[in-house]
Amino acid sequence: MKKHRIVKVVVITAASLILLELILSIGLVFFAIGSFGGMESIQDAPRKYSEENRALVERNIADISAKTEAWFAETDVSEVSITADDGAVMYADMVGAADSHRWVILLHGYKRTRERVRNYGRFYAEQGFNLVMPDLRGHGKSGGAFIGMGWLDRKDIIKWTEYIVSLDPDAQIVLHGISMGGAAAMMTAGEELCPNVKAVVDDCGYTSVWEQFSNVTKSYTGLPDFPLMYTASFFAKLLAGYSYEEASSLEQVKKSTLPILFIHGKGDTFVYPEMTERLYAAHPNGELLLIDDAAHGQAMYFAPDTYFAAVFSFIDRYIE
Repeated sequence: MKKHRIVKVVVITAASLILLELILSIGLVFFAIGSFGGMESIQDAPRKYSEENRALVERNIADISAKTEAWFAETDVSEVSITADDGAVMYADMVGAADSHRWVILLHGYKRTRERVRNYGRFYAEQGFNLVMPDLRGHGKSGGAFIGMGWLDRKDIIKWTEYIVSLDPDAQIVLHGISMGGAAAMMTAGEELCPNVKAVVDDCGYTSVWEQFSNVTKSYTGLPDFPLMYTASFFAKLLAGYSYEEASSLEQVKKSTLPILFIHGKGDTFVYPEMTERLYAAHPNGELLLIDDAAHGQAMYFAPDTYFAAVFSFIDRYIE
């Protein structure tokens, strides 16, 4: 009788633990990739700076943002949209450039919106580029119940390239993404694209969704991959249509023939710089720019002259 009670307690305990783990996994999926309002209220990735470097970045952000706001106030901005393969409507800001076939699609980071890439857009506009700045899937005004982490976005980005070509058959298109946007650009680069897409700029994108979520989970909770990552990935596939394993920038850049400029701040403690070094090593047609001391997503603000000199020197080799 006593043995029976022990077995019963063990079974109930095991079942309770399994149920708890499943609930945690589903909750993690909705927290990590669920689409919801107030994206810009999400705190930025943690950044570690010396006071001197922090002051430098804050000065550059203030200066660049002020110039961008003044430029944007005097610029004709159109809101445009496409319909994705699943029927979701995606929105973007578009800024035209007279008599130019140069185009850039600027891709924002995780739980951010199109406004976050305006500072980058101004530098491109000064070089005669037409700008398309989308809200990525599940962000801002764009549809989608789940965030694509770049993987679902790659198909939407292909739609944006087709939209651009419908407007300008001679378009020469660059994809430039930051953080999750960088991963989206790389994941798109591994697909079959129209010849109008000429080059890619990845700024601090991750190697894969699995590896990035694993690193963040361990950093914040200390928990190992098993079992939480495995069950969360299973539910992501079930609910959002993709698993964390398949969403790999690394595998996509191996397939891509497009030239890719890989940029990363060496002070990034959120998406590790070694990820970009591995991406660069895996790609046969890439270039690498590492910015000393720059934290996550801050390479441009840490050294704007160095950043854009490298970007436009790279791009100008591939477009007219």
